[in-house]
Amino acid sequence: MDELFEALTLIQTGKSERIPIILFGRDFWNALINWNFFVDEGVISPEDLDLIHYAETAHQAWDIVARHNPERIKPASRR
Repeated sequence: MDELFEALTLIQTGKSERIPIILFGRDFWNALINWNFFVDEGVISPEDLDLIHYAETAHQAWDIVARHNPERIKPASRR
């Protein structure tokens, strides 16, 4: 959790490039953290929610990374 919030803070403050934060297991993370509560309380802006992405598989995670850097990375092929 410390590293997650540290990474988000660095991106929010412009000290790090805006990269997608990929969390594995949407159900787990939604039970653990209520991101909308942070927005409602003014702790984060609604745009900050765009930093957070969920994946259930490595292929899904790779596709998120590829969409963020389409000029450098090709999406994972489906077999």
